[in-house]
Formats: sequence, structure tokens, C-alpha cells
Amino acid sequence: MTTSVPAAPETAAAAARAAGRRRRIALAVVLTAAFMDLVDATIVNIAIPSIQRDTGATFSAVQWVTAGYALAFALGLITGGRLGDIHGRKKLFLLGMGGFTLASALCGFAAGPGMLVGARVLQGAMAALMVPQVLAIIHVTFPAHERGKVFGMFGAVIGLGAVCGPLIGALLTEGNLFGLEWRPIFLINLPVGIAGILLGRRFLTESRAPRALRVDLIGTVLATAGLLMLLYPLTQGRESGWPLWGFVSMAASPLVLAVFVRYERAKARKNGSPLVELPLFKVRTFAAGAGVQLAFGVVSGLFFLVWTLHMQLGLGWGPLHAGLTGVPFSLACSTAAGVSVQRLVPRFGRKVLQAGALIMLSGALVYLWEAGRYGTALESWQLAPAMLLMGAGMGLIVAPITDTVISEVPAEHSGSASGIFNTTGQLGMALGLGLSSVAFFGGVGDTGQPGGAGTGAGAADALRASFVDGTTHALWWVCGGLVLVFGLLFLLPRRVRAQEAAERAEPAAPEGGAGPEQRQPALVS
Repeated sequence: MTTSVPAAPETAAAAARAAGRRRRIALAVVLTAAFMDLVDATIVNIAIPSIQRDTGATFSAVQWVTAGYALAFALGLITGGRLGDIHGRKKLFLLGMGGFTLASALCGFAAGPGMLVGARVLQGAMAALMVPQVLAIIHVTFPAHERGKVFGMFGAVIGLGAVCGPLIGALLTEGNLFGLEWRPIFLINLPVGIAGILLGRRFLTESRAPRALRVDLIGTVLATAGLLMLLYPLTQGRESGWPLWGFVSMAASPLVLAVFVRYERAKARKNGSPLVELPLFKVRTFAAGAGVQLAFGVVSGLFFLVWTLHMQLGLGWGPLHAGLTGVPFSLACSTAAGVSVQRLVPRFGRKVLQAGALIMLSGALVYLWEAGRYGTALESWQLAPAMLLMGAGMGLIVAPITDTVISEVPAEHSGSASGIFNTTGQLGMALGLGLSSVAFFGGVGDTGQPGGAGTGAGAADALRASFVDGTTHALWWVCGGLVLVFGLLFLLPRRVRAQEAAERAEPAAPEGGAGPEQRQPALVS
């Protein structure tokens, strides 16, 4: 009697195929999560006029719908990564995705602006648990020789999300599915999130950091309090008549942030696990780069909100019209980003980023001139040159800036530097959205409030004209911010050293899970 034994090579080949299939499904799950996060950050702006009409939201509530998400994401980003290192990245990823899906449902069924703002803050906090795990999971799931291609796919998804978010938002809002108006932009996350959770439970592999840092809850509370003491009165102050408590709060904010810095220093001496590695700011290029990132985030947050409201409330365009008008910007940005990293920066160094700031500035000035010249009669084709210039300039900056800034940071601290750098950009966006109360809504005046312009054709014309005035006012702020960015770029190294660039060419799962490819802040508005 004979027995047949399967050949070892066939068994190994079958196991390899099964492992490859498992990795591909795991990759699809985490890339879908990253796509959801970026789309939700970019999808909202295009629906803001519809949200305001349907809920009667004030300008400050509109600001918090976007700024609340960015602020919660920024404040929770490093802590979320560390929680994954300690308790398991798969566990935190699934918890974040489940919370993100629940928050999306709350946004979609929000009964009023207050509930919507709260749900958006929850959504940002859950994204801060989910997103930092993505790169870490990819890193432990794929062998070294496959990571280059996988991280390339990750970058493609980021670019696709930046392009698709406004268009998806425009289609869903314009389509008014089931008479729900803007609500499907959030409800679409429900089936995607549920599928991601089910597949993630089965196909993701659990991992933890061998020596994870402790969570700095006190530091997080101090940073949150200091920033809210600045942003809340800045956002609410104009509608409240700039009360005294607002100025007291803003004046006290730097004091609370100073306490935060002292606490972080003490915590670093005590157990080496602060929320922010303050010694990184002793590296001149990193400190200057953080300043660039903060200023660029402010410009981005302000511009994208102003741009959307100008097109829809100032020019009277529908969501789809506005979304399609943004296509030249997105295409120019993605094209310039690819060219800058692959060809221009290796040859010309920081001059490429400075050229990007000047090109963006020229685009903002063209936009400013056209808005003043044509007023409410501005057409899409007339706006296209400004959009191409601003998109191309942004692409030249956002893609190479991280490697340029951390090029002089010691390699063992590159993970922390990337996490702090990304957080700085998100905080800048939240600050820019807060500043819109002065830079944009201050120029609009009370006419732009719901019911503030009265009724009739004359009132409608006055309303639209007020938003054009607010746009021109805000664009001067954008220009000033870009001049500041251009000046700060002189403090960056002229070139990224070839060896350092090679060391960072393959992203690792850095400390805290927040890596340089997390999100480009300029594309998150």
C-alpha cells in the first residue's frame, strides 16, 4: 500500500499565495481608512452653504464644522499613535474606524448645528486613533522588498482623495439623494466603515511597539486648553460683539501654553515620554520648518474655506459647478507634487519650495484682481489661471517639505519629528479657519448672516456682493501668509543630503505611529 504526500514546494506555494491574499486585503482595508479620512476632511467645504441653509448655522458654527475636525485630529494624532504602540495597532485601528463610522452617522442625522459640530469633533478624534496606525500596520504587514510599491500606492490614494473629496461632495450634495441634501456626504461612510471593520477583524495582524512610550494625558489636556482658549474666542468673538472675556482668554492662552512647555520639559527629565520632544526645536531647520508648516496650514485653512464660500454664496454657483471649477487646482497640484519630488528638488533644493510660494502668491494676486474686476459676474474659465497657479505652487511645497525639514534631524528622532511636523500643519489649519472670522466674515459683515440681508432681488445682490468683498479682504491675508512662508523657507537647508534622503526614502513605522506620509496638510481643507 502506498500513500501520497503533497510536495513541499506546492504546500509552500499555496501558503505564500494565502499570505499574499491576506496582505492585499489588509492593505485595502487600511488604504480605505486613509481615503475615508482625507475625503471627509475635504468633502465638507463644498457642502457648507447647503448645511447653512438647512440648519440655519451661523458663521461661527460653519467654522467649527471644519475647524473642530482639524483641531481634534491634530491634538489626538501623537497620542493616538502611542496608544496603538501600547495597546495594539489593530485594536486601535478598529476602535478608531468604529468610532469614525458612528460619528459619521451622528453627522448625517444631526438635528442642528450644535450636534453637527460635536459629531465633527468626535469624528476628528476617532480619525486620530485610526490614521496613525495605517503606516505602522503596513510596515509590519509587508516585507521590506514590497514596501516601496505599497507606500507608492499609499501616496496615490492620498492624491486621489484630495482630488475626489470635493467632487464626491459636490455630486452627493447636488444630487440631493432621497431628499437628504448634504447629509449623504457623511452617511456614505456607514457601509464603507462597517465593511472595513469586518474585514479588518479578520485580515489585519496585531502588533505593538517593543518599548512603547507612555501616554502624556496631562500634556494633552494642557495643549488642548491653551489652544481652545485662543481659538474659541477668536471664532466666536465677532458674532458675540468681541466681549471682554474673549480677549482675557486669548491673552491667557500663551500662559497656559508656557505651562505646557515647562511640564513637557519636566516630564522628559522624569520618564522620557513627553507629548512633544522639545529638543527637536533646537535644530534650527526643524524649528523653521515647523514655522513654515504652521503658516502654510493657516493659509490653506483660510483659503479653502473662503474659496468655497466665494464660489457658492458670492457667485451663486451650485455645488457641482464649484467642484468642477476646482479640478484644475487639484490636477496642477498633483502633477507639480510628483515633478517636484522626482526631478526638481534633487536638482534645485529649497529653491523649488520658494518658487512654489511665489507661484501660489501670484495665483492669489490674480484671483484677487479678478474678484475685484469682475465681482459677482466672474466665470469659471476666468478663475482657471489663478487655480492652476495656486495648485501648481502648492504641489511644489507640500510634497517635498517633510524630507527637507527633517533632513538635519537625527535619524533616531525622525519619527517624532514627522509626527510633530504633521500635527503643526493641522493646528495651522484650525487656526486659519478661526482667523476667517476676522479675515473673511469681518469683510462680509452682518449682511451675510442668515436673514441679515432681508428679502428680494436687491437683498440677494447685496448678499452676494458682501461675500465678494469678504473674499478680496481674505485674499490679502492669504497673500501676507504666503510672503511669510517664502521668508521662512530661507531658513531651511539649501539641499537635502543625498544619504539622508535615501535613508528616508522608505518610510518606517515611526515613534507614535505618525509618519511623514500621514497627510499633506494643505490638501485637508
